[in-house]
Amino acid sequence: MSKRVLITGATSGIGKSLAELYAGRGHSVYACGRNQEKLNELAQHGGIEALQFDQLNTSEVKSVLANLDPIDIAILNAGDCEYIDDALNFDADLFKRVIDINLTSVGSLLQQILPQLNRETDTAQLVLVGSSASMVPFTRAQAYGASKAGIAYLADSLYIDLQPHNIDVSLVLPGFIKTPLTDKNDFSMPFLMTSDEAAERIYQGIEKRQRHIAFPKRLIWSLRVAKCLPAKWWRKIMLNSDQN
Repeated sequence: MSKRVLITGATSGIGKSLAELYAGRGHSVYACGRNQEKLNELAQHGGIEALQFDQLNTSEVKSVLANLDPIDIAILNAGDCEYIDDALNFDADLFKRVIDINLTSVGSLLQQILPQLNRETDTAQLVLVGSSASMVPFTRAQAYGASKAGIAYLADSLYIDLQPHNIDVSLVLPGFIKTPLTDKNDFSMPFLMTSDEAAERIYQGIEKRQRHIAFPKRLIWSLRVAKCLPAKWWRKIMLNSDQN
């Protein structure tokens, strides 16, 4: 059955791959992003309607999303990654910037989108894209990790409160995905996947209505084991990897 799917951060990376995947399988896609040129390119695909707005701008979010047809699946994927290279001289502006785009702005999207989810056909799904980086502390990732940890808590909390309203909530915890964001990384990224591979994993998880969609499994299990280590052991591992 064809569904109406809204995807934020659809102009690159996982979001773009998801938009193309859903449209290619016969679904109607609202592709959301800031870059009008890239949105126009996406809209050339059949089944994709481009919606241009900056999710940091609450009035834009409300104006653009106000009159959409009922949404079956909302995938809130947009985000950014910046690192704090000198924790002693903490960059408060960078921290706020990352928290705002990755976490705070999601509140404006939820306020607008949740009432528009189609709860009459037992298909309503809310999907929040977090990161496996939220599972354990990583060096330099104070802003990014904190924002994604917030997304993880938000998703798990919403899962409880939205169940009585016939809305399923899924949290996506991807590992390292080759995107314009990770292209900037200057460190080893084990089990690196393409955005198309990630999109397929997410699509299948949403189809199964999984609460947590975490991949690749080898990385996720490694992080779960690391989470059980004494804090001083993990700190030593992280400091050694940063020096290398």
